[in-house]
Amino acid sequence: MKAWIKAILVLPFNVVVVIPFLILYFSDYVYVAPSVWQSVFGVILLVSGLSLAIWTMLLFHRIGKGTLAPWAATTHLVVEGPFKYTRNPMIIGVLAILTAEAFLLNEIYVFYWMIIFFLINCVYFKLFEEKQLEKKFGEEYLAYKKNVPMWLPRLRRKK
Repeated sequence: MKAWIKAILVLPFNVVVVIPFLILYFSDYVYVAPSVWQSVFGVILLVSGLSLAIWTMLLFHRIGKGTLAPWAATTHLVVEGPFKYTRNPMIIGVLAILTAEAFLLNEIYVFYWMIIFFLINCVYFKLFEEKQLEKKFGEEYLAYKKNVPMWLPRLRRKK
């Protein structure tokens, strides 16, 4: 449990709380109320993103027998729940949370951070994580990678 909490504090907590706070602090942020549509869309994204991130972290713990962090990685490949439709649902949840924060705080720099975070993950997954998963899980991961898209969820599962 200690590794699980550490992974959450070091990774998603920093991404969705600490860095946006620092962005607001150093940009001399002044709150301007978002429009009604920004508020509604922001709340929908926030609830959806939090739900997806929590669900996937629980799957990493329960099925994967590990955490979301590379230093305490899963020992079993997780292909259940939202992982049936996209290979990176946890990051999609985090991206939704960051986008929600940008809408609710009415702050473009938080949105820019979301884009930067997405690009960092695209590079990291291609250069490092996918190679590690191929080594660790072999054919099981290669078949998963072939059948499940990296980002945009496939609405219908392949058999």
